[in-house]
Amino acid sequence: MFGKKDEPKLPDNGVASVIMYDGTNQDLVHKHKIENFNLGSQLIVHEAQEAVFFRDGMALDLFGAGRHTLETQNLPFFNRAFKLPTNAETIFHAEIYFINKAVQMGIKWGTDTKVRFIEPDSGLPIEIGACGQFSLLVNDSRKLLIKLVGTADGMSYRSLTSDSNEYGPAVSKFKAMVITKVKSNLARIIKSCNINILEIDEHLEDISGSLRQNINESFEEYGLTMPEFYVETVMTPDDDPNYRRLKQQHADMFLKIRQEEILKAEAEKARERMAVEAETEAQLKVISAQGEAQALRLRAAAEAEEMRMKGFTYREQTAREIGVEAAKNMGGSAGGSAVGDIAGLGIALGAMSGVVDMTKNVMTPMTAAVSGTANAASADTWVCSCGTENTTKFCGSCGKPRPQLQNANTWMCSCGTENTTKFCGSCGKPKPVADNKWICPVCGTENTTKFCCNCGKARPEADEERKGE
Repeated sequence: MFGKKDEPKLPDNGVASVIMYDGTNQDLVHKHKIENFNLGSQLIVHEAQEAVFFRDGMALDLFGAGRHTLETQNLPFFNRAFKLPTNAETIFHAEIYFINKAVQMGIKWGTDTKVRFIEPDSGLPIEIGACGQFSLLVNDSRKLLIKLVGTADGMSYRSLTSDSNEYGPAVSKFKAMVITKVKSNLARIIKSCNINILEIDEHLEDISGSLRQNINESFEEYGLTMPEFYVETVMTPDDDPNYRRLKQQHADMFLKIRQEEILKAEAEKARERMAVEAETEAQLKVISAQGEAQALRLRAAAEAEEMRMKGFTYREQTAREIGVEAAKNMGGSAGGSAVGDIAGLGIALGAMSGVVDMTKNVMTPMTAAVSGTANAASADTWVCSCGTENTTKFCGSCGKPRPQLQNANTWMCSCGTENTTKFCGSCGKPKPVADNKWICPVCGTENTTKFCCNCGKARPEADEERKGE
């Protein structure tokens, strides 16, 4: 708004020599109060303004921001319609309208009646209202003057949203057009987008954009446009029974869905917990088995180390344990019965892949105490090339076979078992007697001489020959 010192001053003849805006900041269109001008006058148009020469209902020449000198060259439309005088001092009549091109914001709007529509989800009839704000911009000054202003002195932004007819029927039509567009398109947008009325606040931005597009199609006819249009509030009928029923249905549906989600989540958590428990139990079993295996390995390693330090081999230790266990089981036997049990045990163990030889080594001291042949087992001992002392056919440390015995007392039984004793360790058959050998009938010692080397008993044939002599 301009002060008094900025108002144009009229010369004595009543003709303005300087033409400039003298309205308020709220004016959309302002008509200059001077209508008589002469060529050479200065026209001053401020930023965000346009000046239009208007005469006899026609919008003629238009001037943008800046200082303009009125001449026939820059008034082509006016000069064609109304022949301008050639004399610069001659006065011509015209009306000058200043158009405010700045964006006007904060213009309020609101529906005057309820908007009736059928709620898409429930099918219930609902009545709603709406209100908000919009901004306005003039994009065609000539159209605005012809369609809305006409011969009026001007128009303010307030007049566009007023319900009064004091600003003319064109302005009243503009306000009705805005409200009608909102009411008709609001219901259509809600239906087309399938928007639940209870969730409409989430869609205010989309609704505002659609309404702005529809309203601007009609605004173009008047040289106006809406840069922004906002739906701030949608009034719902809280006292309407249908609306209360709709809210209850929505609440029940939400609770049911939420309950199903909770049950589903609990079931998933239960499955996850069972899977974790099963996995944990399996891991614990694996760990327990590994611990037991490790304990067994450590114990076996310790026992092996102990046997190694004592000079025992594994097979010797096993044979010793078998013999000790057999002795315990036969602890109640006595005399020849114990010997028979031990011999039977040796025969049974002989079928177990050569364990009989180890068993015999363990049981030899016990049998020797009864039969008096305690030194018989020592003759069957042999030393492997690895340094291990053995009594079996194969080395207990490296597995090498026993070298072929050169002992004259070694003999092979018909069952395939190699023996050094008088009877086969596998089948119990007696050792075959060579022609030059004989067995003492008293002590059982095998001899090749005429007399027993153990007890001195003469060979039976030699004894007979001597008796015959």
